Amino acid sequence: MAETSPVVALEYPIRADEILSALGAATFVVDNAFRLRYTNGAAEQLFQASSVSLLGQDLAEFLPADGPVQALIEQVFRDQAPVSEYGVSLDTPKTGTRVMAVHAAPLVERTDAVVVSLQEQTRALKIGQQLESRHSVRSVTAMAALLAHEVKNPLSGIRGAAQLLEQNAVGDDIPLTQLIRDEADRIVALVDRMEVFSDDRPLEREGVNIHSVLEHVRRIAENGFGKRIRFIEKYDPSLPPVHGNRDQLIQVLLNLVKNAAEALQGSEGEIILSTAYQPGVRLKIPGQAGRLQLPLVVSVSDNGSGIAEDLKPHLFDPFVTTKLHGNGLGLALVAKIVSDHGGVIEFDSASSGTTFKIMLPILTDDTVSHG
Repeated sequence: MAETSPVVALEYPIRADEILSALGAATFVVDNAFRLRYTNGAAEQLFQASSVSLLGQDLAEFLPADGPVQALIEQVFRDQAPVSEYGVSLDTPKTGTRVMAVHAAPLVERTDAVVVSLQEQTRALKIGQQLESRHSVRSVTAMAALLAHEVKNPLSGIRGAAQLLEQNAVGDDIPLTQLIRDEADRIVALVDRMEVFSDDRPLEREGVNIHSVLEHVRRIAENGFGKRIRFIEKYDPSLPPVHGNRDQLIQVLLNLVKNAAEALQGSEGEIILSTAYQPGVRLKIPGQAGRLQLPLVVSVSDNGSGIAEDLKPHLFDPFVTTKLHGNGLGLALVAKIVSDHGGVIEFDSASSGTTFKIMLPILTDDTVSHG
């Protein structure tokens, strides 16, 4: 007969509210009049109010009365059975725009109260999109290597032949030979841009002051494409160095700032550059050992008109662009560089503006030892 582990009694009692307060999911109890009867700490943060001020309040003050959460609660009261729904969108002044998993259940042996748990899925969905974009970038990497070999070499011959023809061309034939040369040069330039995706050399990294990078990018913008834009800086001066490549980080942030500036054309625009430290951000990425800690956050925000809904799921995919003369490689390259740094990029966009947020690893003894 197998031995069983002895039951160890706790030396002190643990109350249920202590457990609930430690949970990261926003959890609350409503009665059959839809009044709040209990809220944990995460619910206080979600509703931006203290538990004392929340108790007794109508749930409709914080979530729409005709919204999906209220409908699920009504279903639990009616059927006296737990329900769950995923991908529920919330967009209220209190909660902001979020995608949630909602779990609701009746309290044991009570028919007049329901417990509700809201678990945010927004970041998980964004990270999923980020990981999908990495697969897209890998496809471009293979395409770039193919184009460099199969396209650039023949184009060189075509261009040389056009130059020879131009020497003996007369009349209307001269512009045609020049057209061949110009178009060959244009295609080569595009292939050259794509070749950066096939660069799989190890990234040379060191400790980088991210504020120095941001200042450099801001100066470039203010003296060029962003002359009429107001720049606002919200920096955390205590941030440690990023474990990264300075030149590539400049390229990433310059691309994001330029995109933000282009979204502000014709308006009184402003761009906010901000940094923050979030020690709790840990992420498991396929192909990486263990969980990555990405506590340093860099954000680029604008007050433009936002990104079209149909573009959002594919924003980091190659060749996706709304620019008249764009080739759609800018954000794909940004995603690749951030990925090469072991980081994550995500965005929020509405009619009031767009924010790109990059989470990066900081320089530690461990990151130095692992390259």
